[in-house]
Amino acid sequence: MIVAGIGCRKDCPAEDILALLREAMADAGIESIDLLASADLKANEAGLAQAAAALGLPLRLFSQPALEAVTASISMRSACVKRLTGLESVAEAAALAGAGFGARLIVPRIANARATCALAHGA
Repeated sequence: MIVAGIGCRKDCPAEDILALLREAMADAGIESIDLLASADLKANEAGLAQAAAALGLPLRLFSQPALEAVTASISMRSACVKRLTGLESVAEAAALAGAGFGARLIVPRIANARATCALAHGA
């Protein structure tokens, strides 16, 4: 299973998320993913839901405790994200949480002006 973890600014358009996801997939040399994942604090972000719908993928949102549980495995920490969300990472943590036990990052966090994306592989 390959999971794309997504972080985004408020009101980020789906196009920005999709462009970043395409970049991450190209970096990994993969053509498909199985799930989009993010923090539950992004539940009202229309662009995130629209990106999942455009790809025909489920969107799974994780609680802060679930994302904190994988913090030891993230490669990039952001003081800004920590200040805004209470989390050290949204994209990497969501990808790892979505991919499950033993998951590993295959694309660490990449970013554009409005979104972040990381890919993780799990069993």
